[in-house]
Amino acid sequence: MVAATIFLAVLPLLTAITTTTPAATSAAAAVNNSTYHPTFQRLNVKETIQGTSRRPPQVTEYHEEDGAENWTMKVLHREQLFFSNHEEDDHRRRLDRRLKRDAVRAASLLLRLSGGGYGVDDFGADVVSGMDQGSGEYFVRIGVGSPPRNQYVVIDSGSDIVWVQCQPCSLCYRQSDPVFDPADSASFAGVSCSSSVCGRLENAGCHAGRCRYEVSYGDGSYTKGTLALETLTFGRTAVQGVAIGCGHRNRGMFVGAAGLLGLGDGSMSFVGQLGGQTGGAFSYCLVSRGTDSTGSLVFGRAALPAGAAWVPLVRNPRAPSFYYIGLAGLGVGGVRVPIPEDVFRLTELGDGGVVMDTGTAVTRLPLLAYQAFRDAFTAQTANLPRAQGVAIFDTCYNLFGFVSVRVPTVSFFFSGGPILTLPARNFLIPMDDAGTFCFAFAPSNSGLSIIGNIQQEGIQISFDGANGFVGFGPNIC
Repeated sequence: MVAATIFLAVLPLLTAITTTTPAATSAAAAVNNSTYHPTFQRLNVKETIQGTSRRPPQVTEYHEEDGAENWTMKVLHREQLFFSNHEEDDHRRRLDRRLKRDAVRAASLLLRLSGGGYGVDDFGADVVSGMDQGSGEYFVRIGVGSPPRNQYVVIDSGSDIVWVQCQPCSLCYRQSDPVFDPADSASFAGVSCSSSVCGRLENAGCHAGRCRYEVSYGDGSYTKGTLALETLTFGRTAVQGVAIGCGHRNRGMFVGAAGLLGLGDGSMSFVGQLGGQTGGAFSYCLVSRGTDSTGSLVFGRAALPAGAAWVPLVRNPRAPSFYYIGLAGLGVGGVRVPIPEDVFRLTELGDGGVVMDTGTAVTRLPLLAYQAFRDAFTAQTANLPRAQGVAIFDTCYNLFGFVSVRVPTVSFFFSGGPILTLPARNFLIPMDDAGTFCFAFAPSNSGLSIIGNIQQEGIQISFDGANGFVGFGPNIC
């Protein structure tokens, strides 16, 4: 039974919030503003390797826990879902597939955000499905229509649309649940060509009086269909009048999910459409690899935790959907690496900068910054036996036979003072079950930096879009 119903006006603007979010409060463990910075920590090699051989628990049914808040949802990694598991696969094969997806996603973002073919955002062009571009890593379960039909959708912080495959489906990829049929929903309402919603499409189409959209991707994938207003159900909360894409022709490297839940910073994302209902606020915690736990996604200002360390968001008019943050530098062993701060700065022309992205796995850094960062790390790990590079990673270690190893801390120095010190498992990741670990960062020939989901795993991350802040900690998952 639905306990709450929210009505959306047609695309409300973000409302001003009177509460001021502190930019530099301290958070436990992961983030601090003190002058003392830990210099090393221990990586539990044996436990981490054991996690690579343990098959993630398959989720064949999905239920929110009794007593869960209306706006709290479980976040699952794709390996926890039955439609993405391959019984014969080992960790290395799963990792190889993840890195291939990641390479496509990162290349797409670098192209879009580095001045190569990125245009003014609109409802259609701003769609980044994520699944075909490597971001189909984290899923939530939502209800679509009235009565609600449960569907798995990918969460993507770089997208400004909610869309699902729809019947009649002239060309659809295989998904785990039955394809949504608008004819079975009492709340489905098509959008007319003359509506303000359709007017947001720079290249809107019109067929039989209904607004149509078409989005193409760099690898040949696409989604085409009609725009509609529909009811979406999250746990026990129903949200009416959400503008969604109803895709009748969809093609690409999609995996199991029915569509996508866009969490970007634009007005057409789910967060943007909620507007004043949530104050542009949401929080997520991405489940760590090799664990049996689930992550979480929470909407609303109540999701913003006390004790988080807050960092100002940086707006890029050329890419308003993405969450840019101010990064001042990088640290290894408690010492800031000598990298000019300008390397991470967003220019007046919208180039460079640092983007938080749930869809990219591996953090990318401009080449010169990466080299200095890597060299500082290898200088403090000279005692560890090296291994050959693997895939995009050029700094790897042979830790076979070790129970644990002492490694230098790795930190992000954010603008305004907060310092995020990563858990060791977020920067030294296992490549196989034989003890090969690699430094989980990669260089880019672009000026853009991307903080990927491997570095975000296990850390509560909160967005206060109305006030322009992102928070780290204090909780973990």
